[in-house]
This record gives sequence, structure tokens and C-alpha cells, in this order.
Amino acid sequence: MSASLLRLRSLIRKEFIQILRDPRTLMLALFLPIMQIILLGYSATNDVRNVPLAVFDQDHGPAARALLDAYRAADYFRLAYEVDSEAELRALIDGSKARAGLVVPPGYTDAIEGRGAAQVAFILDGSDPTVASTSLSAAQLIAQEHATAIQAARLARQGQAQPRLLPLEVRTQVWYNPDMVSAFFMVPGVIGQILYSLASVLTATAIVRERERGTIEQLIVTPIRPWELVIGKIIPYVILAFLNTIEVLVLGALLFHVPMRSPLGIILLLSGLFLLSGLGIGLFASSIAHTQQEAMMSVFMTLLPAIYLSGFFFPIQAMPKALQYLSYIFPLRYYLIIIRSLLIKGADIAPLRDNIIALLIFGIGIMALAALRFRKNLE
Repeated sequence: MSASLLRLRSLIRKEFIQILRDPRTLMLALFLPIMQIILLGYSATNDVRNVPLAVFDQDHGPAARALLDAYRAADYFRLAYEVDSEAELRALIDGSKARAGLVVPPGYTDAIEGRGAAQVAFILDGSDPTVASTSLSAAQLIAQEHATAIQAARLARQGQAQPRLLPLEVRTQVWYNPDMVSAFFMVPGVIGQILYSLASVLTATAIVRERERGTIEQLIVTPIRPWELVIGKIIPYVILAFLNTIEVLVLGALLFHVPMRSPLGIILLLSGLFLLSGLGIGLFASSIAHTQQEAMMSVFMTLLPAIYLSGFFFPIQAMPKALQYLSYIFPLRYYLIIIRSLLIKGADIAPLRDNIIALLIFGIGIMALAALRFRKNLE
């Protein structure tokens, strides 16, 4: 064997030894592809089912119940809410608890059971074009099949066979994004992704970098307190994240005409609340990692599933139930509902209250846990 091959073999052997000496990084590297293929295989689908539907039934007659049964029988919609006013229906759609609404007018049963025709309103949340377009087609198809069944029953009772106008018409309305522009959905998602990745990745690597260089020991022996060190390290990245948020908002408005229907102050305030979670995750990763590579890999272990399962790319309603339940542990899910509702819908704080509370709990909890662990490491 030539000297060159011997040197190459020795170098390869050395690198494998280095890899085996760092089992944590090795396990992360082997586990990440498995996690990606599972998440993408199950979450990367636009086959929307079980869209939460709010019903405002002003008739309460047998024909109205038959119409609701027709929508309930199809697996496209899930009758999740029954409301008593249009204002309550709007609040549910503003808060993204319901993705569609069905309004049955008074006198619907009388019109159907007689020889007249009836109209119902089907309202769609256009802030998510994928869900809206699928729901639009499904709503029209279900209504047409139901109207055909009603017409057939009428003709059978009357002994007639000639075709007539269908007795039921569903008038669809797409709120907030009538043209179903995809950029209205994606640009707010990019804001969430930027805030999460910048806050977690840069915070984790910045602190571990001090440890790798040995400068963190120099900082510890100074009069700087642990909490001052943490705040001093993360504040620049908070400012950078906010600057990037404003940058995306401006570019989204100029290039893609994405609206901003809520005040900028509220958007930045709730974005800052979401930053707590990202900073806490980055700080926690820095407390368990010894190298920047380990810190990056640890953050990516939470970043990738958060992006796939939060509704950033794919509708949560299209995912298997297990992944839908798993998505509740990722703060990005709640923030995407908030930022899309603020920008596209101009929603008030009240419909978003549950998501804001969830962000607050996650942010304070993760930051407190990370700060305690980081302080213990410093001491």
C-alpha cells in the first residue's frame, strides 16, 4: 500500500474516532433524517379533512337538521360550534377556531318543504388559501348533492319526472382574502419562522461560542451577574429579530400587497411575547451543549418539527390526529394563528385570547427553566 493511501486511511480512522467520541452529536445526526422523513411523510399533505365548521341555524326545523347532517356525513367538515349570532360566528373565524361558517336563514324548512327555493350562506376563512379552496369545492359539492336529493324527493311525491330548478342554493363568501392569494398566508408564516430561528439558533450559538473560546470564564470572574450576562447576550438578537420582522412586513406589503390590518404596536408586542419561547429554547440548548455544533443540532431538533407541525406549510387539519395533538406543544403554532389573524383579518385581542395565554405560559415556562439551568452551570 502506498504512503498516500496509508496517510489517507489514518486520517479517515482519526475522523471516525472523533465522531465516536462525541456520541451526542452522532445520535443527533442519525436521528434528524428519521425525524424529517416521518414528519414530512405524514404532514406534507394538502388533503384537507375535518375542517372546523361553525353553524348559525336560525331555522331549527327538520330540513335544517337534514342539511347539517349532509355536511356532517362528509368528512370534509366537523360541526365544531353552534352559535347564536353572526358576531359570535365572526369571532370564532377571527380567532381561527372555526375555518368556515354555515348560516341557515329563518323559514328555511318552510321553503324546502313547500315548492319554493332556499338560500344558505357558507363563509370561508380565506387567510389559509389551501383550506379555503378545498372547503369551497366541498361545500358546493355537498350542497348540490343535497339539493338533488331534495328535488328527487319532491318529484317522487308529485309523480313528476321533468327536471326543475334546484330548491337549495349555497352562496359562498370568502372573507379576508377573496382572491385566495398564497402570499397572504406565507408572509406571516415567514415572520414566525424568522423570529423562532433567529432567537433560538443565534442565542444558543452565541453563548456556547463564549464557552468554546474560554471567554465565559473571564466574564464570570468580573462583577457581572449571571442574569446580566444572559440579558446582555440576548438583547442584540431580540433587536435584530424585530428589525427582520419589520423588514418582512414592509417587503410583504410592497412586493406582495400583504395587508396589515392591526396596529403595528400590537403586532410587535405579541411578537415579543413569542420571542420569549425562542430565546428560552436557545438558552436551554446552550446550557446542555458543549460546542456550537451541538447547540445548532439541539435547536434544529425543535425547529424542524415546529415548522412542519405548526401550519407553516401544511394545514394542521390535513395531518393525522396524533400529529395534530403533538402540534400543541410547539409555540409556533399559536403565534402563526395570532400573526395571520392580526395581519389578514385585523382581529381584536379577544378572539386570540387562548393563543396569547398559551404563548405566555410557554414563554415564561421555557425561559424560567433555561435561566435556572444556565445559572446553575455558571455557578
